[in-house]
Amino acid sequence: MPKPRGYTWPGLGTTGLTFTELSHPWGLGVPSWPYFEDVKIERLHTMAKSGVLTQRITTVMHSGTHIDAPAHVVEGTPFLEEVPLECFFGTAVVVSIPKKKWEVITAKDLENARPKIQKGDIVFVNTGWHHHYSDSRMYYAYSPGFYKEAGEWFAEKQVKLIGTDTQALDHPLGTAIGPHGPGAPHGLLPEVNAEYKRVTGRDVIKDFPLWEPCHRAILSAGICGIENMGGDIDKVTGKRVTVAAFPWRWVKGDGCITRVVAMTDPKGKYRIERG
Repeated sequence: MPKPRGYTWPGLGTTGLTFTELSHPWGLGVPSWPYFEDVKIERLHTMAKSGVLTQRITTVMHSGTHIDAPAHVVEGTPFLEEVPLECFFGTAVVVSIPKKKWEVITAKDLENARPKIQKGDIVFVNTGWHHHYSDSRMYYAYSPGFYKEAGEWFAEKQVKLIGTDTQALDHPLGTAIGPHGPGAPHGLLPEVNAEYKRVTGRDVIKDFPLWEPCHRAILSAGICGIENMGGDIDKVTGKRVTVAAFPWRWVKGDGCITRVVAMTDPKGKYRIERG
């Protein structure tokens, strides 16, 4: 992190804890999901004109690193402000499950991940795809991802919160990028669906017949999900850490931009992890 300008906070670094950023920077020009508008940030007051700085932000709440609340996909379930704060804090495991273009993260992948995922854990999956984070087909259309089996595994395991470094909680071909929901019948990016058939010899709809099944499985179970994770996630991959996510208290919010931080205790001064 660059040194802040104009001020030095006293006492920093004295707790013995190491804080690791797990979020991508957010602001003007961040990558956007294929059917979302750009973030807009306007300066209503400037230092030169008014002696104060005031900004107006217009955004979709599902941009950058963000939390999906149950109400995002499942009708009749909690909005963001109805989810207990405790759901966004606790013991986490950051597991490495490297995946390539269009590969699926399976229940077996999750079961075999180390450190072992336990009931009540916050679970973050590092596929390596955050290195492609950009306004690109590579990041959004070709990413790996969870599908029905993984979502049902998370729900059965009763984990607390999940996160992924990919474009969504579901494989892209199980979203509107594929021939589902708002993208039906051909998908938001029909040429990508055609490419899938050329490469694999199979139809997208046969391999990915369901629309956002991982979303539905976890959100129906009250498990929120974080999309587009990044930051320094590689530094804590393969470790147990304590995690704090900072959601906005957004009335009737189906999701929100978030900041996710992992805390480790290399000196053993605090017991902030278990297992």
